[in-house]
Amino acid sequence: MALRTFTAILHREDDLFVAECPEVGTVSQGYTIEEAVSNLREATELYLEEFPLPDIVRPLLTTFDVETPVHA
Repeated sequence: MALRTFTAILHREDDLFVAECPEVGTVSQGYTIEEAVSNLREATELYLEEFPLPDIVRPLLTTFDVETPVHA
């Protein structure tokens, strides 16, 4: 087995944190960030047991600004 590093993108939905792995497409959730990432790790491991990925290049993650109207 090889150790591979994946990305976790998290956002909040009500009282849960939702974690997504963009390289694999797996998604999970938890009541804390740690729980959401742990659940995502487990979901990703189970997915990769059935559907192994070829070697992939880590995506480049960046941010950008967008001007939006201000609502009073």
